[in-house]
Amino acid sequence: MTSPAPRHERGLVRPYVVTDGRAHPTRNTFDLVTLVLAQYDRPLTGLSPEKRRLMELCLGGPLSVAEIAGHLMLPVSVTKVLLGDLVDSGHLITRAPIPSAQLPEAQILQEVLDGLRARL
Repeated sequence: MTSPAPRHERGLVRPYVVTDGRAHPTRNTFDLVTLVLAQYDRPLTGLSPEKRRLMELCLGGPLSVAEIAGHLMLPVSVTKVLLGDLVDSGHLITRAPIPSAQLPEAQILQEVLDGLRARL
């Protein structure tokens, strides 16, 4: 079993400071697989260091919430609060992931199979 990282190796800023003490985003629309895209025309001035890093990540192309949290090495809950702020300010847009194709019902597959067998 590994021991926790020494205090000097942990983040210097506590998560509640990063989120201004908030535990939940202003909007609850972020899944781990929600795709996040940066708006290129928005200025980065005035953003906190964490929000600026998040924007710089997303300027490289769409990322999922889970990927962003991993790159920033922040808890997903903190990342969601930051994302909510940036969506509210117009810096980011989000898109639900593309749903996986729905499989046909077993009955339809059976009818196709029966039809093929009847022809052979």
